Amino acid sequence: MLFSSITFLYFFLPATIFLYFASPQKGRNFVLFVVSLLFYAWGEPVYVLLMLVQIAVSYALLWLVDRFRGQRAAGIFYILSVLLPFAALFYFKYFNFFMDTVFGIKTKAIALPIGISFYTFQIVSYCVDVYHNRVALQKNIVTYAAYVTLFPQLVAGPIVRYSEIEQTLTHGADFSDVRVHFGSGIVRFVAGLGKKVLIANVVGEFVAETAALGQRNLLLSWAYAIAVSLQIYFDFSGYSDMAIGLGGMLGFHFPENFRYPFISRSVSEFWRRWHITLGAWFRDYVYIPMGGSRVCVSRWIGNVLVVWLFTGLWHGAGWNFIVWGLLFAVLLVFEKGVSKLYNQKRFLPETALNGIRHVYVAMVVLVSFLVFHNDSLSGALADIQALFSCGSRIAHDMGDAQTVVFSYLVRNRVVILCAGLLGATPIPMRVWTELRRRMQTSRTGGRMILITRGILTIGLLVLCTAYLIDGSFNPFLYFRF
Repeated sequence: MLFSSITFLYFFLPATIFLYFASPQKGRNFVLFVVSLLFYAWGEPVYVLLMLVQIAVSYALLWLVDRFRGQRAAGIFYILSVLLPFAALFYFKYFNFFMDTVFGIKTKAIALPIGISFYTFQIVSYCVDVYHNRVALQKNIVTYAAYVTLFPQLVAGPIVRYSEIEQTLTHGADFSDVRVHFGSGIVRFVAGLGKKVLIANVVGEFVAETAALGQRNLLLSWAYAIAVSLQIYFDFSGYSDMAIGLGGMLGFHFPENFRYPFISRSVSEFWRRWHITLGAWFRDYVYIPMGGSRVCVSRWIGNVLVVWLFTGLWHGAGWNFIVWGLLFAVLLVFEKGVSKLYNQKRFLPETALNGIRHVYVAMVVLVSFLVFHNDSLSGALADIQALFSCGSRIAHDMGDAQTVVFSYLVRNRVVILCAGLLGATPIPMRVWTELRRRMQTSRTGGRMILITRGILTIGLLVLCTAYLIDGSFNPFLYFRF
């Protein structure tokens, strides 16, 4: 079930909120668990059993870890609690790719369970944290199951650690706090819905139309590259906003997952702003345990390569994802070397250097997401070459009809592309924050802000509903991962 669907918006969500708040505090985790299973089963009825088995097995193994803590058996049970979820992930996500790549054997396609990458990482992080006494073992299996299956972030993140929502799960959200944040949660959810439906979906239509042409001129090639990046960003960040908003409605505080990554001035900054919870997971559970940056240079480079190889593979079993991940590894190592050189001697004024940095990151993002978006490296290479008028995608001998089609596609979508570029910056939020700051100096102004926010939220919800009823293009890219 998609968040951006009529079924979810007007049937599942209202029923869930009613059941959740109508239940006594002690019964709310059970309600969350049941509705989360229903949410998942709507699209994955068979793989609900897989998730339930993983919950039961990890719960039992961690109980044994706690029972034999300090003994050798505890270490064995801990290793099993980490390896078994990864074994399931490997089978469903990487087995075909592994057999084909290593042994050249084509195997029957295995359907990928939705959200398995996300809930596997949540189970593993919990197992590691319990073993290292970072969090207490949750002995109530319903509470633990509610954490793993929590529907707002089940299929697309953000990756939520148990420690981040332990207080709410075990003691419940303070009702007055829920009332304060319920309205903000609705606003955040509708804002994310608008990003997904009105920007990502519309830009995605342009991406699909352009890709279907086969050939394109230089202007259309650049518009296509920008559109691909915007679609991926608004699709995923919109879904993350909806998840955070849903969490707020239910009294949970989920971590931020995006902070305007396109304004970054380095690749390392970009990844501190993009898919933040995934980067933090790899940092805390892979990079730092391997030694992080507190090792010799050669080993540090190896650590970076390993982390980004895993980051690429996490997104999918394909050479394009491997190349995509290793590309960022190389750039991060390169940036580290350049920053050391620059700190020793300044070659350019800071203002000029910042401009160069922004252009550099923009080019990296455009190229990298063409690799990410394509199903093959050859297709990615053709799209990248088309940006510089030397690829097979470029239409060299365009007829009048072809020229008209290319021009129409760009003109027809230029407004939404510009809106997407503006929306990917902090400018709209800064304007709203400044307006609110000025108006809240008086009681009347404060009320006007609340009324305006309510009208904008309702209007945006109506627009999204109209689009969902009228349109049929409503994909979600991260279902692939």
